[in-house]
Amino acid sequence: MKITEEMVDYIALLSRLKPDAEEKVQMTAELEKIVSYMDVLNILDTDGVEPLSHVFPIRNVMRSDEVSSSFPREELLKNAPSRDDEAFLAPKAVEG
Repeated sequence: MKITEEMVDYIALLSRLKPDAEEKVQMTAELEKIVSYMDVLNILDTDGVEPLSHVFPIRNVMRSDEVSSSFPREELLKNAPSRDDEAFLAPKAVEG
């Protein structure tokens, strides 16, 4: 795939870069190398290869959900600077 100056301008815009003319030439050459390497990878036969989400066999390890008792409400609220019978009281942060 040939990288055009318009493509480089668009990528620079998305990246919020403002390359000068010399940098655009360098970016074009580097992007062409990247795309040509991807073309090499596209030649590989991947039939029968299962897609991966991770290179390592990572699994989300979560414990089973178990109901247990909580701390007593009075103990949780004992250090509150301002409270009512069941919750912390805080000053209003947003005027409505």
